[in-house]
Amino acid sequence: MSIPILRYSLSTHNHRVNSFENLTGEEQPKLYTTENLPSSLEIDEIIWASYRQIFSEHQILSMNRQPFLESQLRFNQINVKDFIKGIVLSSQFRYLNYDVNNNYRFVEICIQRILGRDVYNEREKLAFSVIIGSKGLEEFIDILLNSDEYVENFGENTVPYQRRRIIFQRNKGEIPFNLKTPRLNYSFLPKQFMPTLSWSGPIRRFRPQEQKPKAGDPALFLGMLSDISFV
Repeated sequence: MSIPILRYSLSTHNHRVNSFENLTGEEQPKLYTTENLPSSLEIDEIIWASYRQIFSEHQILSMNRQPFLESQLRFNQINVKDFIKGIVLSSQFRYLNYDVNNNYRFVEICIQRILGRDVYNEREKLAFSVIIGSKGLEEFIDILLNSDEYVENFGENTVPYQRRRIIFQRNKGEIPFNLKTPRLNYSFLPKQFMPTLSWSGPIRRFRPQEQKPKAGDPALFLGMLSDISFV
């Protein structure tokens, strides 16, 4: 029997921050959508907006592009929602966000980038972490993309955007979600693919072989002491 998703409160301190939809003027977000038969230039903008939303500005690299998915979107073989799913399930996104984080941090990243808001609370992160552990990564992404929240806000043809304007971080003030550093949770440092060296012997100072001590160097004096035998 499959494990049901853990119930959690749909409230957070973030609800006190006004949504983009309730603002006017320059703060109103630009919607990137294919509903109005976009031109080739507008398709380029939609593709760029998708990469910027999902990979964030920290991870936009040419190596992360998905040419095959881009081609399908241009020829109307897939919709924007399918394009977003392809990016999130790509090996590049997995390597940069999933492989280097624990499930809790990865859930937070995906909710911020796919649903355009911060997580409600720790219990929401726990609920989706259980889904990842029991049903797998693709099932978790499908739940987000097929949720009523995603469908009502973005549908099948609109690129997800940041529905909440800001978050607050200690010593950093108010910053947008897409500028929040995507990696890394300090509890997951061992996953950084860096070798860990363990040395239990005495700490010594090493010199390159070609470097010889000069006159007045304490190393010369220490070398003289090592040659003296005490009776």
